[in-house]
Amino acid sequence: MILAAETNESLATLSNELVYASMAVYTLAFLAHIAEWVFGSRSKVGRTAAALTPSGTEATVSVQVKQAGGTTVLDRPKVVTRSASGARDVPDGPGAAGGTVKGDLYGRIAVSLTVLAFALEAAGVVTRAISVQRAPWGNMYEFSTTFSTVAVGVYLAFLLAKKNVRWIGLPLVTTVLLDLGVATTLLYTESDQLVPALDSYWLWIHVSTAIFCGAVLYLGAVATLLYLFRDSYENKLANGGTPGGFARSVLERLPAAATLDKFAYRVNAAIFPLWTFTIIAGAIWAGDAWGRYWGWDAKEVWSFITWVGYAAYLHARATAGWKGRKAAYIALIAFGCFLFNYYGVNIFVNSKHSYAGV
Repeated sequence: MILAAETNESLATLSNELVYASMAVYTLAFLAHIAEWVFGSRSKVGRTAAALTPSGTEATVSVQVKQAGGTTVLDRPKVVTRSASGARDVPDGPGAAGGTVKGDLYGRIAVSLTVLAFALEAAGVVTRAISVQRAPWGNMYEFSTTFSTVAVGVYLAFLLAKKNVRWIGLPLVTTVLLDLGVATTLLYTESDQLVPALDSYWLWIHVSTAIFCGAVLYLGAVATLLYLFRDSYENKLANGGTPGGFARSVLERLPAAATLDKFAYRVNAAIFPLWTFTIIAGAIWAGDAWGRYWGWDAKEVWSFITWVGYAAYLHARATAGWKGRKAAYIALIAFGCFLFNYYGVNIFVNSKHSYAGV
């Protein structure tokens, strides 16, 4: 027994060291992403603004004709822009690297460092689980480290699937560093066994889906926030305004507002059914643990409020006059409810779900 306790303590210490090591590597990834933005070309990103045309114009199509052995060959038409009344069709920006080799090199270094940091943090989460011989989600510290690990994992999965999401890299790494900083300084709890209500196989089902949903909803929230900035920028250009140099350098490298809006909608819509299942699974677990499926506990109420928020967002997307910015505001409010459900309820509200240990 004494040997086992010492082994578990050593594993818990190793887990902490791995998390701190991942923070160091995430910091290097953060600096590499900054270099990607700074050293990326600023001369090429202005093409996005030049591609915008006044409202009401038709598409401009460039077609080149070549003669090859008497046969006319038409190159694939290149659509420069199309802007109908009340709508915009703006090309995506070149990305944080600005389309340059030097900027792209720093971006690739940043992604490589993010992969290494993800591996270290994931190892820390797994080691913590082995040290307590249970799922590593029994308190806010464990939930926070697992949440950031899953968020980075989802981002890397998008990259692995050849999706153009490297623009998420800088805000993601920044958020992960803040999350781990709060977890290791304010939320840290020594490894211990679960309270009786949590000692159930439903912990693996309910909490794991909640963590995954939160990670995906976070990516959707980042895309939504960037969409609002980019949409304002495109509106200013379309109305003849002149944005500042910083806005041109940053916002013109991002995907078009329509692309960001589409990405946010797709990830939120895809994860909504799983969030619905998370609430249902929590109710079933409550029935096993406390003998009732719903008791209007603060965590239950705010989980439902979050569900209503995202349901309203999806409804707004299908309602004339509520698409675009209005729907985006609802999505951000819904994600704010998710954050309060985790931090606010756990820290400030007396709830049956308060297992923070802080």
